[in-house]
Amino acid sequence: MLLMILNGEQEGLVILVKIKRMKVKVIIQLIFFILLPVFFFACSGGKEISGTKVQNTEEETDKEELYEEEQKQKQFEYLFVEAIKEKVLGNAQKAIQNLSGCLEINPESSAAMYELAGIHAENNDLMSASLLLERAISYNSENKWYKLLLAKIYQQTKKHEQAADIYNQLLEKDPENLEYMFMEASMLSEAEKYDQAIGVYNQMEEKIGINEQISVAKQQLYVSKGETEKAFNEIQRLIDSDPDEPKYYGLMADLYQSQGDSIKALDYYHKIQEIDPENGFVHFSLANHYLKSGDIKKAYRETKMGFRNEDVEIQSKLQLYLMLTNAASDVSLTPEQEEELIRILAEVHPDEPLVYTVRAESLLKQNKLEEARAELLKSLEIEKNDYMLWERVLYIDNDLQDWQRLYDHSREAMDYFPNQPQVYFLNAIACLQMENFEETISITDEGITYVIDNDRMKGQFLMLKGEALYKTGKEKEAFDLFDRSVDLDPDNHIALNNYAYYLSLAGKNLDKAERMSGRVIELFPENATYLDTYAWVLFKKGEYSLAKFYMESAINYDDEENPTLYEHYGDILYKLGDTEEAMKYWKKAEEKGGDSDTLKRKIQEKKYFEE
Repeated sequence: MLLMILNGEQEGLVILVKIKRMKVKVIIQLIFFILLPVFFFACSGGKEISGTKVQNTEEETDKEELYEEEQKQKQFEYLFVEAIKEKVLGNAQKAIQNLSGCLEINPESSAAMYELAGIHAENNDLMSASLLLERAISYNSENKWYKLLLAKIYQQTKKHEQAADIYNQLLEKDPENLEYMFMEASMLSEAEKYDQAIGVYNQMEEKIGINEQISVAKQQLYVSKGETEKAFNEIQRLIDSDPDEPKYYGLMADLYQSQGDSIKALDYYHKIQEIDPENGFVHFSLANHYLKSGDIKKAYRETKMGFRNEDVEIQSKLQLYLMLTNAASDVSLTPEQEEELIRILAEVHPDEPLVYTVRAESLLKQNKLEEARAELLKSLEIEKNDYMLWERVLYIDNDLQDWQRLYDHSREAMDYFPNQPQVYFLNAIACLQMENFEETISITDEGITYVIDNDRMKGQFLMLKGEALYKTGKEKEAFDLFDRSVDLDPDNHIALNNYAYYLSLAGKNLDKAERMSGRVIELFPENATYLDTYAWVLFKKGEYSLAKFYMESAINYDDEENPTLYEHYGDILYKLGDTEEAMKYWKKAEEKGGDSDTLKRKIQEKKYFEE
C-alpha cells in the first residue's frame, strides 16, 4: 500500500453531553410509549407474561390468579421503564437493580437480558454480558440486535470463530447484507480460518465485482498462507481492473517490498510517477523504500519533495516527520535537516497550527525554551481553543520563571477555559511570585471550586493560599492550611519543606517539622534547599552537631553559593563554640549578597542573634 501508516488522523476532541432532567423526562416518556409494544411481543420470552391473553374455555375463571398476573405485568413494565430512565441518566447500578427485578418477575424476558447485557458490556464486564446475551438468544433467536451485540463482545474477547458463526446466522436471514459478509470474513481471518475467509470474500466479489478492500484482504490472507503467487495475482487483478489507478501499483510495490524484492518494488513506484507525476504520496513511499534500504540521503530527498506537495494532507506529512525524528528510529536526521522539513511545512501550510507545535517540540528537545514558547504562541494565534497548547505555554513560562508572562498567559487562558483548575493554579503561582498576595488568596479560592475528586490538587491550592497568608503575617491561618494541604497530599515536598521551615522559624512543633523535613530529604537527598531546611530544624532543636553535618551537605550540593546557607552554617558553628569560623562564614554570606540587618549585626558584634 502507499505507506498506509501515513493515513492516521489526529485524535479529536471529547464532547461531553449533559442531559438535563427535564429533557430526560420527555425522553423517558417517549421510551415508555415506544417500549410498550415490545413488552407485549418480546419481553416475555417463553412465558408470555407481557400482553398474554388468557384464554378461558371454562365458564369459571380464577379471577384472583388473573389479578396477580396483571399486577406482575404492571410491576414488570414499571421496573423496565425505570431501568431505561436510570440508564439514560447514567445511573448504571440503579438500572441493573431494576432490570434484575424484571428478571425475578419474568426469568425468560429476553428484552431485560439484552438491556442488562448492554450495561455490563459498557462496564467492561464482558463475561456477564455474553452469558446474558446467549441466554436471551435462546429465548428469542430471531432478534438480530441481540446477535450483533454478542458478536461484538465475542470479537472483543478474541472469540473470533464464534463471532463468525453469528454473522453466518445473520446472513441466513439477510443473505444480501454485505456488512455481515465482510465481518464474517474478517472474523474467520482472525480465527486463522483462511480458506473459509477467502471463500466468503469470493462470495462478496460475485455480488459487487472486484473491489480494492476485498482484494487487499485476500492478498494478506494468501501471504499468511504462504501462497505469495496468489497474493501477487490478487493485486494484479486490481491493476487490470483499472490500469490508470496509481494506488494499485503502490500496493504491488509494497507487496514486493515486503517480500524483499526492492528492485521490483522500485519499478512499480516509478510506474506511479509515470501515470501520475504530481502524486505526492509516491514520494513518501519512495522515502520509506530508501529508508528500508539504508539510503538516508535519497529518503530525505523524497521526503522533502513529498512535503512540498500541496495535495498531500498535513497529517501524513507530520506522521512521516515524526517517524524520521523518533528517538527510537534508526534514521539520524541532523537538527538542520529537521528544521528544513519544518520550514517547508510552514511554507506550504502557513495556517496549520500543528506545524508550529512540531517546531516547538524540536526546540524543546534542544532546551530552547523561549524559542519553543514563541512557536507555541504562533500556534495559539491560529487556534485559541487548544487547551493542551495553553498548558504547555504556561509550563514553559513557569520553567523560565517568567512570572509576568505566566500571569498574563494564564489570565488569557482563563477566558477560554474558565473551568480548568490547572490554569488557576498556575496563575496563583505567578501571583505569589510577584508578591500579589491578596490576589493569590482570591484566585486559589476561585480555582479550588473547579477541583473534583482530586485531593492532590486541592492540597496544592491550599499550599499556595497558605503561602500567601503566611507572607501577609497570618501565621495561624497559614499553618492551618498547611496542615490540611499535607493531609490531602502527603508527598507534596514543597509544602512539607516550606511548612517545616516556617515552623522552625516560629520555634513551634519542631518534632513535627523534623518529620516533615526528613521525609523530603529522603525523596531528595542531594537538594541543597531541602538539606538546609532539615539542618535548620535540627539547629532550632539544639542538635547542633547533627545540624552541622546536614548543613555541610547542603553547601556541598549548592551550585549557586546561596548566602543563606553560609549564614546558617555560621550560626551553627557559633552555637558549637567556634566563633572564629562562624565569623568567616557570616562574612562569606555577606560577600555572596546577604544584606539583612541581622547578618550585619552578627558580624559587627561577633555573636549570634535570632532572626
